[in-house]
Amino acid sequence: MHALNKNRPLRRILLAGATTVSGIVLLLALKPHTSPTVITDSAAQAPAPSSSASASPGATGDSGKSGSSSTGTKTVTGDTVQTRWGPVQVKVTIKNGKITDVTAVQYPTDNPRDQEINDYALPQLRSEALAAQSASIDTVSGATYTSEGYQQSLQSALDSAGL
Repeated sequence: MHALNKNRPLRRILLAGATTVSGIVLLLALKPHTSPTVITDSAAQAPAPSSSASASPGATGDSGKSGSSSTGTKTVTGDTVQTRWGPVQVKVTIKNGKITDVTAVQYPTDNPRDQEINDYALPQLRSEALAAQSASIDTVSGATYTSEGYQQSLQSALDSAGL
């Protein structure tokens, strides 16, 4: 006799109930995603050379004009942001108050998939930052964690630069 015999509807109800409960338990067992956190420990940041005593930490003034955030050229390295897949850190070059270059100093490269994602995402994030002239940039689909870390590090660099 078959387990799902039509003459025995109670067995079908119990089997359907057990399957439903098992599915719910499996869904609840999944771990939720965590948002990126900023590493504020100065030892975790890559040291940036400083040519001006009045420059903020991580900033270099190439123009010799210290104390002015709207003139000259300076390079500022943002905070290292720890994401689920690894650290993300951005370096920004600012000339006459405009963002002229954005470079990812650190980003996840632990495996070929990370490299593939970041080879695609980082140029898009860079061009968005240059176009927006701020950290208010869109997240790249498929690189959400890297994008969020990039935005946070970029914002910290812009804050350090006084923009």
